Amino acid sequence: MTTRSSIKFRLFLTLLAAIVMAGGWYGWHYFQTPEKTAKARHHFGGNRTTPVYAGVAKQADVAVYLNALGTVKANASVTVTSRVTGELRQVYFKEGQYVKKGELIAQIDDRSYQATLAQNKGALAQNEALLHNAKTTLARYQKLAKENSISVQDVQEQMATVGQYEGIVASAKAQITSAKLNIAYAKIKAPISGYIGLLEVDQGNLISSDSTAITTITQTNPITATFSIPQQHLQEVLQGLRHHQVFPVTLYDQTGAKKLATGKLTNISNSIDGDTGTIKLKALFSNAKEALYPNQFVNVRLQVKELKHAIVIPKAALQLNDNGDFVFVIGPDNKVKKHIVEAGPVDGVDRVVILSGIKVGDKVVTTSIDNLRDGSTVKIIAPNKDVQ
Repeated sequence: MTTRSSIKFRLFLTLLAAIVMAGGWYGWHYFQTPEKTAKARHHFGGNRTTPVYAGVAKQADVAVYLNALGTVKANASVTVTSRVTGELRQVYFKEGQYVKKGELIAQIDDRSYQATLAQNKGALAQNEALLHNAKTTLARYQKLAKENSISVQDVQEQMATVGQYEGIVASAKAQITSAKLNIAYAKIKAPISGYIGLLEVDQGNLISSDSTAITTITQTNPITATFSIPQQHLQEVLQGLRHHQVFPVTLYDQTGAKKLATGKLTNISNSIDGDTGTIKLKALFSNAKEALYPNQFVNVRLQVKELKHAIVIPKAALQLNDNGDFVFVIGPDNKVKKHIVEAGPVDGVDRVVILSGIKVGDKVVTTSIDNLRDGSTVKIIAPNKDVQ
């Protein structure tokens, strides 16, 4: 080895020795107190403390909902026609107008029916006179028959004549009633309260009885909405409805953000849709402010029950693995333990019901869960504000 190489080698050994001595001194100085020993263990990957946010398991009454898409339907919709044939002489409404039940909305020419009524009244008067005369004659015949001054056959024939005229009078009265009814039908009145649609036939046209549509009227206050729920929820709703349980129903707009109306469930279909496995329901709503309109699409929330004194935790605390749902519960010593739980329905946006696995007052971890295992030590930064 050359002199220059020997010098470099000695310098390397000297430098290496200095590094080893410095490391030894640093280690002895660093580990000479328990506090520094714990700090070193944390620094080099020992049992470190994980900062976390936490929530508290609390008790609350929780409403359970079913969500669905629905369609608003008019509570009643009637196509207005005439029950008599005649010229449409007068229209008393404007398109889109609100009318009340029984309000006059159109007039059919009733002059022919007025003439028929007068004719039938005249026939009635004539036949009533003939009947009166026949009854008088019968009374005279019966008196003569007692004196054997007239044959029994004559009496019987007169009795038949009286019966004939009685039938004619009854028929005339029925014809008068029919004529009056036709005159009443010529005055077309609103069969329900609601909004009138477009006029389908102009004034002056000939209207055929029960075949020519004049307009339509839809009842929008109250108003209904139809929607479907999965068949697995059928019995829960059906049995409650059969026992007069009230099921609140809330409607929201298409985005689901704006609340439109609150009502109650009124009807359930008598069969399940075999193609979709769902059953159709109907709910009734007050619509005084006209927030709902026929054929409008809405989001539906049906409240099927309420869980009394349920345990709720922040949704962020609930986790899922191969063994099912679990949460990390923080013990008094700030160490966590994994609890397998049975989750229930969601309560609002941020909370979930826990049916079993924890108790009221338990603190559950809501953040940094991936860094934890049974026995991990945590430091609570702040409780979750939603469950304080």
